[in-house]
Amino acid sequence: MKSTYRIFCLVLLSLPMMCMAQENSPYSRYGVGNLMPQGNLANRGMGGISAGVSDITTVNTLNPAAPASLVYTTLDVGIEYDGLNLKSKNPIGNFKSNYGIISYLQVAFPLLNGNKKAFKNKTSWSINFGLKPITRINYKILNTGRNAIDSTETLYEGNGGINEGFIGTALKIKNFSIGFNTGYLFGNKDYDTRASFSNDTVSYYKANYQTTSTFGGMFLNLGAQYAIKITDKSLLRLGVYGTLKKQYNASRDDLRETFSYNTDGSPVRVDSVFELKDQKGKVTLPSTVGGGFAFENEHLLVGADLEVTNWKDYRFFGQPDFVKNSWIAKGGVQYFPGSATATGYFNFVKYRAGFSFGTDYINIDNNLPVYTISLGAALPLKLKHSFYDLQYSVMNLSFEYGNRGNKLNNLTENQYKIGVGFSLSDVWFRRQKYQ
Repeated sequence: MKSTYRIFCLVLLSLPMMCMAQENSPYSRYGVGNLMPQGNLANRGMGGISAGVSDITTVNTLNPAAPASLVYTTLDVGIEYDGLNLKSKNPIGNFKSNYGIISYLQVAFPLLNGNKKAFKNKTSWSINFGLKPITRINYKILNTGRNAIDSTETLYEGNGGINEGFIGTALKIKNFSIGFNTGYLFGNKDYDTRASFSNDTVSYYKANYQTTSTFGGMFLNLGAQYAIKITDKSLLRLGVYGTLKKQYNASRDDLRETFSYNTDGSPVRVDSVFELKDQKGKVTLPSTVGGGFAFENEHLLVGADLEVTNWKDYRFFGQPDFVKNSWIAKGGVQYFPGSATATGYFNFVKYRAGFSFGTDYINIDNNLPVYTISLGAALPLKLKHSFYDLQYSVMNLSFEYGNRGNKLNNLTENQYKIGVGFSLSDVWFRRQKYQ
């Protein structure tokens, strides 16, 4: 428990630094922003496959049925360092940014005596809860030009995104698992457009057009898995999961003002031209359905997923946006060389690789194809276990390289993600028999 506590404190100390992270993606202006990967780092090292994957040491929340197989209480946390390279054809330009984020923070624990005796009866039951980001909005674009008499400068800036706090439960009876996650989803969108004109003889006020929106409400995700035994040491697991279409309560503030800049570059209001606060409305987020399989034996895991989201249903205060239905296909593999007689640390490392491809949900600048290739590994933090420590903890590493857009698009994005996660398992709720 001491090592678990130290790592947990280290993650908490890193939170302020990670929350200050910045990026610059113009595509995040549309819809609800850039979609964040929803699998944990173990799944993302295998291309993001999750539908048919179930592991007793990590918390797979993309399919809410997967945590049913957990044996020990597990703290699962992931952080990542991302690099973005944005290229523009017209005007010709290149922009790079680097930033860090918290990928997720989640805890799960078994409810049936550690699920160990429950496995003999082929029944297990677990509960999990946590926090994770869903989307991110972050862009800052300066457009300069000139009309007949004035030089113009327009700054487009946006921030926000969606996060969720969730709690879920999963039940396994024989070969069938079912589960759900629910909780509170909360999001915000803050858009600013600042325009200024320069003239040698005439002085103009600078104008700011700002819209700030917040929304939130309860959500529900469902999942199921079914395991088919092939041999004594291999099985095929099928899985499906889905997110229901949902309307969320929203509030919006509109502001039109003139402003000037401080000496430190921050904007200061000169006069409010128009202001309307607390406008009530609805935000409709679409349904998602995913399914897939995973074949596994004592050394190998191979799987594939397909996920479809009906973004045509998206509405923001009753208005559609430049979005369209999207899909993504994923494939991945994991190799574990260890055996009962194996020795040496690297025989107990799990090696992972995967890929994904599909279409982005943003519907602007032609079709936006996306793809990702990934590598990963699970490094055990301790090889030998005893009755007294009952720990199985690993450090999950992942590297992902992704691309958004192609030669038909004016803007293309290349991105890499380096992830480090800790899945810390222990017996937290065991009644002491001796003192």
